[in-house]
Amino acid sequence: MSTSAERRLPAWAGWSNVVPVLAIVLLAFTWGRDLPAWVVAVVAVFLFGAVLAAVHHAEVVAHRVGEPFGSLVLAVAVTVIEVALIITMMTAKGAKGAGLARDTVFAAVMITCNGIAGLCLLLGALKRGLALFNADGTSTVFGAIITLAGLTLVLPTFTTSQPGPEFNDTQLTFAALASIAVYGLFISALTVRHRPDYLPVDTGSEAGVRDQDADFTLDEHGYQGEPPTDRQALISLALLLCALVAVVGLGKGVSPTIERGVDRAGLPASVVGVVIALMVLLPESISAVRSAYRDEVQTSLNLALGSAMASIGLTIPAIAVSTVWLSTPLILGLDASHMVLLAMTVAVGTLTFVRGRATLVQGGAHLVLCAGYLILAVSP
Repeated sequence: MSTSAERRLPAWAGWSNVVPVLAIVLLAFTWGRDLPAWVVAVVAVFLFGAVLAAVHHAEVVAHRVGEPFGSLVLAVAVTVIEVALIITMMTAKGAKGAGLARDTVFAAVMITCNGIAGLCLLLGALKRGLALFNADGTSTVFGAIITLAGLTLVLPTFTTSQPGPEFNDTQLTFAALASIAVYGLFISALTVRHRPDYLPVDTGSEAGVRDQDADFTLDEHGYQGEPPTDRQALISLALLLCALVAVVGLGKGVSPTIERGVDRAGLPASVVGVVIALMVLLPESISAVRSAYRDEVQTSLNLALGSAMASIGLTIPAIAVSTVWLSTPLILGLDASHMVLLAMTVAVGTLTFVRGRATLVQGGAHLVLCAGYLILAVSP
C-alpha cells in the first residue's frame, strides 16, 4: 500500500516519471567518457531504474490499446534496445564482435522460449494447477520462431559458398527479407486476421476467450481499475521512449566494464551476448511474470514468444543492413552444442505449445533447458 507521504506527491513526481528523466540527464553527463568504478555503479542503478520505469509505462500503454496490441509495445521496444546495443558494441569491438549478433539473438531465443515462458507456465500451473492458454496462437508463433531460428542461426553453419559459419551477400539478403516477411505475417495474424487466437483465455473454463474489453490491472501494485485516458497513455508513451533511450545509452556506458569483467573472469566472449540479452529482456521478463501471477498466462506467452519473434525478425535484418557500413564480418551459424539445445527447445516447445495447457512438469522442463544453456555459456 502507498504511504501517506507518497499519496501527497503530485502525479508528475512519481518514481516512474522522474527516473527516466534523471537517467537521460545522467546519460548526457557520462556519454563517451571513461567512467570510474563509482560512476559505473551509479549508472547501473539508474539503468535498472530505467528498465523498471519502462515496464511500468509499457504496461500503461498496453492496457490502453488492449491485447494483443499491448504485447507488441514492449516486444518492439526491447528489440530497439537490443539492436542499438549490438550495433554500437560491434562498432567498438571490430572483428572481435563478429559473433555478437548471433550470441545475443540466440540468447534471447533461449531465454524467452525457455526461461520466461517456462517461469510463466510454472506460475500459471502453481496458481490453478494447470496453465491455460490459446494453443492456436502460441503454436503458430512458435512455428514461426523455429523457421527463422533455423534459417538464420543453423543454416549458415552448413553453407559452403562462404568460409566459416557465415552467409554470403545473397544468402544474407534472403535471410533478412525472409525474416521481415515472416515477422510481418505474424503481426498481421496477431493484430488483424487471427487476433482472437492471442487473447487471454477464460480460466474459468478451458474454452472461451476473455472479453477483450474486460478490466485489466493497471498500476504497479496489481490493482484493477479503469483504462488510462488518452493523455495518460501518451505521457507514458513519451516516458517509455525516454526510458528506452536511457537504457540503450547507459547500457553502452557500462558495456566496457562488462567486457572487462568477462575477460578477467576467463569466460567465453559469447557471455557478453548473454549479458546483453538478459539486460534488454529484463523489462519483458518482469512484465510477463507479473501477467502470469495475475493468471494471464496467454498475455505472458504473447510477451515471451513475441519478443523471440521480434529478436530474430527485426534484429537480423537490422544487423544485415548495418554490415553495409560495418567492416566487421557477421558470423551467424551456431556451434554443435547450441544446435542441440535449439533442437531440444523445438521438441519440448512443440509438445508444450500445441496443447493449450501446461503442468508444472512442462514449465520446469523449459526452465531446465534455459539453465542448461546458461551453464554451457559460462562453461562450454
